[in-house]
Amino acid sequence: MAGVAWFALLHRVLTRATPVGRKAAQKVPFAAAPLIGITARDLDEVGAERAPRLTGASDGLPQLADGGVIECDGVLWATGYRPALDWIDGLELDGRGLPAHERGVSTGVPGLFFLGLPFQFGLTSTLIGGAGRDAEYLASVLAQ
Repeated sequence: MAGVAWFALLHRVLTRATPVGRKAAQKVPFAAAPLIGITARDLDEVGAERAPRLTGASDGLPQLADGGVIECDGVLWATGYRPALDWIDGLELDGRGLPAHERGVSTGVPGLFFLGLPFQFGLTSTLIGGAGRDAEYLASVLAQ
């Protein structure tokens, strides 16, 4: 029970909407932890498709390093344990390599959104239990 109360406190108080949360956001480390137990085989078994690196866009669709184009409605992109986003034209990055954004909405590249960034809205943004709040917000933005 104490763990639930502790998580609720962190989830509700340490956010960019509170003064103490904004102060804490400046001091939070940004490196993510690995997801233990998910292998390439696990991804293959559930039918996940892996593709070469995205290198650009062609007629609004993702273009791959091998020249292929993916016809899709959206792209879920995992960047690894540390961001490596400097190759995205027009994307402003801070000193830690994190993108300029407002609650996950890119402030420099229209149509680009982020989920799971450190302190995206709150301390719990990088956790499954906290990313849902950020995902719900982004879904409402996308629905507009």
